Amino acid sequence: MYNNALAERREAWENNKRAVTYNDQSAQLKEAKKTNQFLRAVHSQVLQDVLRRLDKAFKNFFMRVQKGEKPGYPRFKGLNRYDSFTYPQSGFSIDYEVKKLTLSKIGSVNIKLHRKIPSQGVIKTCTIKRDVNQWYGAFQSNFPILREK
Repeated sequence: MYNNALAERREAWENNKRAVTYNDQSAQLKEAKKTNQFLRAVHSQVLQDVLRRLDKAFKNFFMRVQKGEKPGYPRFKGLNRYDSFTYPQSGFSIDYEVKKLTLSKIGSVNIKLHRKIPSQGVIKTCTIKRDVNQWYGAFQSNFPILREK
């Protein structure tokens, strides 16, 4: 997905001098999922997050160009160079009693909770990351600010 989106942006600029944005590419996802079985097998928000990563890479590239730094144009990713994926809002749930993480379009996986997730927090994102041959889940949470009187 990342490489195809990068190729689309590169070709649009080289052939038509037209910039392709995140909004352009995310609008195409619904149609692309209808014709591509591999995309259908991935939760839609995970695909949107891949496009956000690419968009961030381009924004950082242009920021470095403006600052006069060495820009570093976004590169294609090899099979083993993309080591994480993110569920930005939904598509995941944790069952604390049976210690399982359920990921949409993947299924349930056993987990070891290294830290307790406080009950007053709301989990916002779930990132699954590969490190060598191990997979880890990282959760971002929002917590209410407790003020003393």
